[in-house]
Amino acid sequence: MTRKKRKTREAATIHPRNKYAENPPDFALLASLYPSFQPFVFLHPRPRIDWTDFNATRELTRVLLLHDHALHWWIPDGQLCPTVPNRSNYIHWLEDLLASDIVAKKNSDCGRVRGFDIGTGANCIYPLLGASLLGWSFVGTDVTDVALEWAEKNVKSNPHVSELIEIRKVDDTSDNLSTELHDSVAVDSECKIFNEMGGREVGPPLPSFLLKEAVHLEKQYHGPPILLGVVKDGEEFDFCMCNPPFFESMDEAGLNPKTSCGGTSQEMVCPGGERAFISRMIEDSIVLKQTFRWYTSMIGKKSNLSFLISKLWKVGVTVVKTTEFVQGQTCRWGLAWSFMSTARKIISPHVTNKSILSFMLEGLLPQVSAMSILQSVERFLSTGGASCKLNTSSFTVDITASVDHCRAIIENGACQEDKVASCVALEKSETQLSTDLCFRVSVFQQIPGTLLVKGSLHQKSSPSAGLFSLIFHRLEEFLKADFCK
Repeated sequence: MTRKKRKTREAATIHPRNKYAENPPDFALLASLYPSFQPFVFLHPRPRIDWTDFNATRELTRVLLLHDHALHWWIPDGQLCPTVPNRSNYIHWLEDLLASDIVAKKNSDCGRVRGFDIGTGANCIYPLLGASLLGWSFVGTDVTDVALEWAEKNVKSNPHVSELIEIRKVDDTSDNLSTELHDSVAVDSECKIFNEMGGREVGPPLPSFLLKEAVHLEKQYHGPPILLGVVKDGEEFDFCMCNPPFFESMDEAGLNPKTSCGGTSQEMVCPGGERAFISRMIEDSIVLKQTFRWYTSMIGKKSNLSFLISKLWKVGVTVVKTTEFVQGQTCRWGLAWSFMSTARKIISPHVTNKSILSFMLEGLLPQVSAMSILQSVERFLSTGGASCKLNTSSFTVDITASVDHCRAIIENGACQEDKVASCVALEKSETQLSTDLCFRVSVFQQIPGTLLVKGSLHQKSSPSAGLFSLIFHRLEEFLKADFCK
């Protein structure tokens, strides 16, 4: 019975249409079928590979694409090596967005979906998967000669989909035009926001050169064109997608010792990291508007997600959608927005399900692991008397707490003002809570130095959601005080 429940939980972390949702890669079988993969597989105590070995991860991607998708594929040393199950999740999420009736559909040529892959890389993984799985056509863009050369090789190695994929070179010299357009959009779109800061009028608008200086206090993107200057006049697409450079430096990118997926500085790094890169995407989309039905990107830091969502509503998009990509102990997010007219009523994005809460731990020292955070979670909650069961294989702690335990947890280390506020909430919760409070805390690896802590009530419709929120808030304060510098 226990094994069955665990399988159900794992299946929920991957898109249900993903080929690997019910049947994860069988390393032993693949090693027996593909001799080139065999040296990288350790069969005991269970079949596995060394994820810190770039050659192993590259060979796994190669055999999965060949075995499950009939795609011939290769990349040279050092280029970013994608994981097939994770990239498939993104493709299937796009499929869901396009199939929904949230925004009006485009009349594509011959009814074929047309996508635009920003920074397709030498691996060209998204166009290859989208074309082979769903018959979509793609324009894949990149700037470096190596990426363009190998993307073309990977396309031509698969004649059954090669007619569906165009590899397009991004012209660095066109960035001046893109920057001029971006700066004018930034000034126009930020002027109102700047003048309304603090909810008050601040007099006549500032001169544009002073306003631009204020707007650019935050790190801005300076690099090759992303959409403006790359999309041709008259072109229309159903979506764009992007696996952006997550990091601000290669030192930051290399902090995770547990994996080795390669990646060049052009693929991994840009000034300002993913926040600056996607902010430029948003500015480009203000100009291009309905050229794309959906603008989308993957995101590595949840803290950036809230910032970018806020930015999107300010620039006048009609809809914002998000999703979560969980693969093993790694968590990423998907962000989508549109300027198309909405075809049906959208639920307010500000409504939060209080039975599921999360926060980020950022700026962690290299020696701080997910397990050390879990042990601190267990220590903090058990100090109040709660029953805690730590599961080291799933990186979770299951907690059972009575009202008295909850009171002790909430008041542990709280200041006097917080204790008074908590007492009021506790008195209200005590009248509603007929059984013990049961919830789970999970920890997920983000980019190096960042962990996601998620809490979920076992009974989602429980009247004790308010009490759960108080406890989770105290846990957040405790962990950030101990670990975040």
